Amino acid sequence: MSKEFEIAREFEVDATPEEVWEAITRGTGGYLWPMEPPEPRVGGAGPFGSEVIAWDPPHRYVNRVANVEGISQQTLNQLDHTIEQRDEGRRAWVRYVHSGIFVDDWDNQYDGASKHTDFYLHTLREYLTHFAPRPVTFATLNGPEASTGADAFTVVAGALGLPEDTAEGARVSVRGPGGPLDAVLDFRNPYFIGLRTEDALIRFFGRNHWGAPVGVSVHDFAPDADAKANELAWQQWLDEAYA
Repeated sequence: MSKEFEIAREFEVDATPEEVWEAITRGTGGYLWPMEPPEPRVGGAGPFGSEVIAWDPPHRYVNRVANVEGISQQTLNQLDHTIEQRDEGRRAWVRYVHSGIFVDDWDNQYDGASKHTDFYLHTLREYLTHFAPRPVTFATLNGPEASTGADAFTVVAGALGLPEDTAEGARVSVRGPGGPLDAVLDFRNPYFIGLRTEDALIRFFGRNHWGAPVGVSVHDFAPDADAKANELAWQQWLDEAYA
C-alpha cells in the first residue's frame, strides 16, 4: 500500500557553505556515487530524471522526481538540502530531508533508506573534512548470493580482521585485497563499516538486512587511482570472504 515517508537529518561540518554546495551538486562521487550535476536553475534537469524545484546557491537545493526511474517501490522522491553558515562562514549547518512515497514493503524500505541516510551523510562529512576538493575515482560492487543471509554482514568484519570491540575512531590494520591496509575505522554499526585511509574512503554495506547482497564502495582520491583495478581487487576479496 502506498504511504508517504520523510527522513530528516541536521548536522554541522568543518566546511564552508560553498564547499558543501559543491559536494552535493557536483562532487557526489566523493561520498555517494557519481551523478550528472543538476542544471543550475529552477525547472532544470536533475539526477535520475528529477526536476530542480529550488536553486539558491549556496543555501538551498531541492530536486523531485515522480515515478522514480528503475525503482518500482517508489512513485515520488524528493531531496531537500538547506545550508547555513556558522562561525562566520568557516563551518556549515546542513538540514537534509528525503521524502516521497513508498508503494511496496514500506517498513523495510523506510528502515533501509533511514539507515543508509545516516551512513551517506557521515561519509559526506568525512569527504568534506579530509578529501574535498580532490578528484575522486569511484568503484562499487556486490557480494555473491551467499552474502544475502541474515547474518552475512558479520563475515566482513572477520575478513577484515576487525575485533568486535574495535571502536569508531581507532587506527587499525586490516586485511585488504593486497595485504595489510592501514586505516581509521570511521564508522561502525551492525549495518555498515567505514574505513578511511590516507587516500580513500572504503565503505561496506550490510544490505543483506534488507534482502540484498552485501556491497562495497571505494572512493579513491589517489592521483593514480584505477577504478577497474579497485573493483576487481575488492570483488575478489568479497567473493573469497563468502566462499
